[in-house]
Amino acid sequence: MGRLPAEVREELEVTKLYDPILGTTTAATHIVTLEVDPETYTVTLDRYVVAEDCGRVINPAIVDGQVHGAVAQGIGAALYEEVVYDEAGQILTASLTDYAVPRAGDAPSIKTQHLEVESPTTVGGFRGMGEGGTIGAPAAIANALADALAPIGVDVFELPMTPERRFRLLQKKRQVPPGTPTAATNREAERHRPRVLARGNARELYAAQKRDG
Repeated sequence: MGRLPAEVREELEVTKLYDPILGTTTAATHIVTLEVDPETYTVTLDRYVVAEDCGRVINPAIVDGQVHGAVAQGIGAALYEEVVYDEAGQILTASLTDYAVPRAGDAPSIKTQHLEVESPTTVGGFRGMGEGGTIGAPAAIANALADALAPIGVDVFELPMTPERRFRLLQKKRQVPPGTPTAATNREAERHRPRVLARGNARELYAAQKRDG
């Protein structure tokens, strides 16, 4: 077998670039119901449902794992995780002793529905979906928590809504001077208070209010 002369030898090089200029973002909807304990202010996530469309699903187990992991991270952003500094700029949450993260027991059972509408703008028809839960989960949990605390006039206006923040907000509402509309509303809510402040579900909350008059 012959060899090419040295003077005519050249390198064989091929370059191909794929750039999905229209993006590959996955669309998703998150729905959650939760309960707030009136004594300990603990938030319990009862049910969590995610409907997402990442296009063609290649490995369902991996996709479910990505959704569940991202939702767990979103739970941390909504209820626990916060970087805190003092007045001098010294970080106060530099270790897991002070920086709270969700535990395995804090994450509910997550039901996932895949739509699988293939993307016409990407090779293979799939979309990226690894971090979708970190966006949808905090908003869904904040809305459910606001719905649950609405009967006593507590508004959710920042995240994370940590246990300490929930405690201070509820204590502040209970210390409103008598005679104000807010205090009257608070007393009415206390009179009809069930085992939990409320469920983070508008339909169930309306039914309970109608039943209690």
